[in-house]
Amino acid sequence: MFGWEFPPFASGGLGTACEGIVKGLAARGENVIFVAPKTPASSKHNIKLISANDDPILKNVKFRMLPGLLTPYMSEQEYHGLKQEVQEDPHNKNESAQPILYGKNLFQEVHMFSERARQIARKEQFDVIHAHDWLTFSAGIKAKEISRKPLVVHVHATEFDRTGGNGINQFVYNLEKEGMEKADRVITVSNYTKNMVVSNYGIDPAKIDVVHNAVEFTDYSYNANKTKLSNEDKIVLFLGRITLQKGPDYFIYAAKRVIDMYPNVKFVIAGSGDMEPFIIEKVAELGISDKVLFAGFLKGADVDLAYRMADLYVMPSVSEPFGITPLEALRNNVPVMISKQSGVSEVLQNALKVDFWDIDEMANKMINVLRYGELREELRDKGSDEVKKFSWLNTAGKCVDVYNKMINDNNIGGNRKW
Repeated sequence: MFGWEFPPFASGGLGTACEGIVKGLAARGENVIFVAPKTPASSKHNIKLISANDDPILKNVKFRMLPGLLTPYMSEQEYHGLKQEVQEDPHNKNESAQPILYGKNLFQEVHMFSERARQIARKEQFDVIHAHDWLTFSAGIKAKEISRKPLVVHVHATEFDRTGGNGINQFVYNLEKEGMEKADRVITVSNYTKNMVVSNYGIDPAKIDVVHNAVEFTDYSYNANKTKLSNEDKIVLFLGRITLQKGPDYFIYAAKRVIDMYPNVKFVIAGSGDMEPFIIEKVAELGISDKVLFAGFLKGADVDLAYRMADLYVMPSVSEPFGITPLEALRNNVPVMISKQSGVSEVLQNALKVDFWDIDEMANKMINVLRYGELREELRDKGSDEVKKFSWLNTAGKCVDVYNKMINDNNIGGNRKW
């Protein structure tokens, strides 16, 4: 299995999903070799990848960390900035002296990762290859070429989700399309994403399996008491990357309407991203700076703490292939509002649903939840009961079904070459 990241060093939903699937596979008795980039950023933060000694569930998992500069959601500009930072760091003098260690640009870095993946595939024993998102699709293809084993690519987001359909990076699009075409099966995290893959990449729908994400439960988070930020004000939370895809601007525009009608409320934005400066300026421009708090990027227990402070969690995503955060909020007994343009809206019934662009409806529903305690409690209680049905063990089981389908097709194919 090839991934971008694995907790505790994770910056988004893909790392959470990889951890959930890997743990689910391990709990089912499957043996997993998980391959990911070991970046200077992870070393700088003294992050140690979870090992079997730390978590007995992972006793069947081997981790292979490859040197490189690949980090999740990275742009070309961010790649060059990180590369310069690494080369100027006195602790990395030996690495900097080896120009072959890092690529000239982000896309060469992807290529180098795939070549290192080929070497791992040459040495390890395995039955199937599972690659997550575009940064690892080339690695999956190289592993398939050298091992002749079947490949499934797992689509958590497409270039159309990340850019909103504007300014598509052709190189990324081509890598995504090549990965889906050369894979034996394609997994998408929702029917919403499946339809996007069919319409924008021309992939045969019969080749695609939909496997929804889940959420991990911990006793401390689910049963925890509420932690209030303010005794007077209600709290509305946005938690996610502050990027076009996640709709933070629509969240702010709706917040302005709410504040004009219901002043006893504060809006908390937890996360980081390229739109953060714009959102900060827009908050000031709208005159609501005293009502909007920026918490920065959160991880670990702080994420659950942020949920527990909230009276309502809002995910206003413009294009969300799935969306694990609403499940995390419900796990913490927090009612949720989600955009209809999300995969999780297919499977989550006890949530308020709005079109991301309809800020009037978003604001009205926010006010109703904040104003009427009975509505808030009903959404919270029914949602918290519903979220218990989401299990990474079940998600992993559906992945195994895809693996078996590929293996059976391989055996039936006779002369077919993988």
